[in-house]
Amino acid sequence: MSHFFSLSVSADTIRAACDGNAWAHEEIFRACQQPVYTLIRRLIPRAAVADDLLQDTFVELLRNIRSYSGEGSFGGWVRSIAVSKCLMYLRSPWHRSFLSLDHDDQAEVIEQRAGPDLQMETQADLLKALSTLPALTRTVVWLHDVEGYTHGEIAELLGRSTSFSKSQLARAHVKLRDCLQAEKFPAPSAMDSEQLRSSNTPCASSESKPMVSAAFAPVRE
Repeated sequence: MSHFFSLSVSADTIRAACDGNAWAHEEIFRACQQPVYTLIRRLIPRAAVADDLLQDTFVELLRNIRSYSGEGSFGGWVRSIAVSKCLMYLRSPWHRSFLSLDHDDQAEVIEQRAGPDLQMETQADLLKALSTLPALTRTVVWLHDVEGYTHGEIAELLGRSTSFSKSQLARAHVKLRDCLQAEKFPAPSAMDSEQLRSSNTPCASSESKPMVSAAFAPVRE
């Protein structure tokens, strides 16, 4: 489940931020910084670009906070801004790999802090596998498997069809499985073996089950 829906920002804080209260702005930044940065780094692995997008996200958030109606999750509203910023970058001429599904974008592998915990090692293994996917494919995987977007929502964000999103996810699951097996990585606990077997067909007609766990350690700046 997305970490955005567990954000704790009071209605009073949001109202104060709408009035330009600097303390409220700081409270919102502190509450949202970690999930926003983690999302951006998963979609945009390059730290320098991610840092710029983090700043852009909060500038737009605070500039447009009066447009938040109070209906629905505040975290979901914040997430939509962060996702929009990432997609704008991926569509830009500066990120040409987004235009082709057949070219890897040579993304940096996100380094994880070393530690004896097996879960941390598993997370690092899966992140390394994710970094081998093209940017567009990685975006579909993260939005669907971790953030909980439906294929219809992803298709609308990307300006593509629902079947496109489904096929990208299915192919990505196959590539991730093959990458993990090729490197002899331990199978992540979040993966369902039955689901992995069923994902052999790239264009499966049924909904693909989430393969990437949302239980990753947050990315630190």
